[in-house]
Amino acid sequence: MSRIQDIRNRLEQQKGQREQIRTSIVRTEQGIKEHGRNLRRHEQAREVIREVGLKTQQQLQIHISDITSLALEAVFQDPYELIAEFVQRRNKTECDLYFVRNGEQLDPLTASGGGAVDVAAFALRVASWSMERPKSRPTLILDEPLRFLSADHQEQASIMIKEISEKLGIQFIIVTHEPVLTSYADKVFEAKIRKGVTTIK
Repeated sequence: MSRIQDIRNRLEQQKGQREQIRTSIVRTEQGIKEHGRNLRRHEQAREVIREVGLKTQQQLQIHISDITSLALEAVFQDPYELIAEFVQRRNKTECDLYFVRNGEQLDPLTASGGGAVDVAAFALRVASWSMERPKSRPTLILDEPLRFLSADHQEQASIMIKEISEKLGIQFIIVTHEPVLTSYADKVFEAKIRKGVTTIK
């Protein structure tokens, strides 16, 4: 009789274990469904972020390329076009800048004269400022921004800087030795150093 009771007890225990397993299976299936929904939501969110990132990059490419190329056109007869290209390296987005002329891609620092790089660098600073949110004060301080630009292009560059200042409302404070650049300035302060003392007039 006790043996039959033992069997009944074991059977009841196994029934209880079976119910626990069934409950665990139901919870696991519900968890799998919930994780699946979360995974789909995360994938959708990641896709939205990727698309927003691509559109932002495209707008930045156009903005940077347009402003810089316009500045180069304003100064040079046969100007380079600046191209900004976003690439993925080491799981990070980086921006490559290069010049294009007659369909040929060139490294700005090695394949072009310093003057073109000076003009492009100036335009990139203006483009960077114009994209700030919120904007900082409309003042840019530049130290010899056109130091490598040849004398025959100084006047066109000076006119370009003056026009950008007026159209965008930017005040440029420029340190320079170039007399052509100072001739287009609203105000000129002459600095002299004598015996280690700087005087400004």
